[in-house]
Amino acid sequence: MLVAILSAFLGGVILNLMPCVFPIISLKAFGLARQGGDPGRMRREGAAFFAGTLLAMLALAGTLIALRAGGQAVGWGFQLQSPLVVALLVLVLLGSALNLFGVFEFGLGLQRVGQKLDGREGLLGAALTGALVVVVATPCAGPFMAGAIGYALVQPPLAALAIFAALGAGVAAPFTLLSFSPALASRLPRPGAWMTTLKHALAFPMLGAAAWLLWVLAQQTGSAGLAVMLGCAVILAFVGWIFGMAQRQRMAGRSSGALHVVAASGVLAIVLGLWPGNGFLASAKPVATQASVALGEIRPEPWSPERVARERAAGHPVFVDFSAEWCLTCKVNEKAVLSTAAFKTAIAQTGTTYMVADSTNYDGRIEQAMMDLGRSGLPLYLVYPAGGGDPVILPQILDTKTAVQALEAASGRKG
Repeated sequence: MLVAILSAFLGGVILNLMPCVFPIISLKAFGLARQGGDPGRMRREGAAFFAGTLLAMLALAGTLIALRAGGQAVGWGFQLQSPLVVALLVLVLLGSALNLFGVFEFGLGLQRVGQKLDGREGLLGAALTGALVVVVATPCAGPFMAGAIGYALVQPPLAALAIFAALGAGVAAPFTLLSFSPALASRLPRPGAWMTTLKHALAFPMLGAAAWLLWVLAQQTGSAGLAVMLGCAVILAFVGWIFGMAQRQRMAGRSSGALHVVAASGVLAIVLGLWPGNGFLASAKPVATQASVALGEIRPEPWSPERVARERAAGHPVFVDFSAEWCLTCKVNEKAVLSTAAFKTAIAQTGTTYMVADSTNYDGRIEQAMMDLGRSGLPLYLVYPAGGGDPVILPQILDTKTAVQALEAASGRKG
């Protein structure tokens, strides 16, 4: 149990370096810079960020545990298998970018724009940033995380929540420690005009993350869902512009009621567009894996337990890639390892059957297969030996040498 907690904490710390979390670094960095070296405010916002991260992690873990207890085969990152959740995240990230560009102000006292943040609103913003980090980070599963999460999901609820709490604490630890560092506070420049430029620049990583999630949504829903999402994005930008004008009119002492009505109408249009009952965001047919294109003549086959059993009975080694379009670590491994000439050559020379288990949309059989192995997070790479026996689980951060050696060992060949 102690080992699992420590592994979860270390995994959370390392998660800060993963590409899933990078867009949110902009919000955390600006949160530090805007304090201008005020140690008290930095500590308060650091504590709020820690609390938001921890509560969001516990809420997500509690939902996951409850679903599994109810018989649902779901795993880590399950929320991104829902096109509706992905669509909402696109809007959240787009709204954050518009806010950073200054189209409208969020978290500022309307009578104090350009001055210091109101204390309570600043703490709420820090807590919400921590929660957003948790939601966006779940597509990644770094070192130490896979074993810890797999162990947690077979433990009693309280023990499982303790492990997930350690994971959340690890995610929040670097920023929180920086917030409590007097040396850092003394080095930060004082607030000034430079912060406006920094704020605008930090909006671009948010737009990048929104673009990535929009691409994921297109893979899940097809052109119909993409069209609806693009329309909602345009409406959100319009709503942000109208709301910003309403804020400025209110500050100038003029009536802003009509503008607020227009903004509310836009929000209603977005809600109606994303309403689950309209079917626009329904999952499309299973996604055709991009690996089949990337690997040229080596064409992965769709995974199924029956196919694995047949290939193993025929004495063939089998390589299975559990992946998803929303898993950034999976896509990095696909580009850096699975599409290399060395890996393709090893597949061909060892006679290995290559399969992809695509979790972009929910598939209960894939989730159950991962649960049976005590695994939950993606990516997951399995190599089944030609002579039978348990599959070999490869590292989540894959390298070509490890993958090729595993294929050769499974086939009985020597490199």
